[in-house]
Formats: sequence, C-alpha cells, structure tokens
Amino acid sequence: MLITKKFIFDSAHKLKNYKGKCKNLHGHTYVLYVTVDGKINKKSGMVMDFSEIKKVVERRVIVILDHNYINKIIKQPTAENISVWAWNQIKKYLKVYKIELWETPDSFVTYYGK
Repeated sequence: MLITKKFIFDSAHKLKNYKGKCKNLHGHTYVLYVTVDGKINKKSGMVMDFSEIKKVVERRVIVILDHNYINKIIKQPTAENISVWAWNQIKKYLKVYKIELWETPDSFVTYYGK
C-alpha cells in the first residue's frame, strides 16, 4: 500500500553554469509529494498516520527550504537535485517509495531513490 502526503513551500535559487533564464535569481512555489510504502496495520487500519509523515518532512525538509535561498543548502539546486536531497533527509525516518517535486504547475520530477 502506498500513501502520499503533499507539502508546499516557497524558495529562491539560481542555476550555475546554465545559459537559460534560470541562471538569474528567481523563486518557485514548490509542491512536494512524499509517498511511503508499507502494509496496513491490522489494529490501526493504517500504513502510517499522515501526521507522522508530516512531522518528519516538515522538520527535515520544509523548515530548511521554505523561504530560503536553496543555493546555500544545495550547490546546484535543480528540481532533480532538490529531490535527491529531500530523499536523503527523510529516508532514515520513513520507508519512502518515491518523491515528486513540482517546480511549476506543469513541470515536475519523480525520484525513486536509485
């Protein structure tokens, strides 16, 4: 069973060694989906309480990135690299199946931890 929690945060970044307009300082309202894999617990009827996912992701990812300059945290903060960073921040605490990071309403990356 897969369960997913959605998070929204705003951050600024710029891309180094890039010739497009993203070389300039700009911001995004990111949408992050964290999907956890597990079995349904017979007692609770849940894989995991959504509030537990929220607690981990808020503490390990959102508080760090929200309203921050991501270049201070991730050297080349592409959506791909932000996804890998987020995965590494939470993998110790959650059985993460995948992460989706939406950079714009029509552009996103999916990371499966490989």
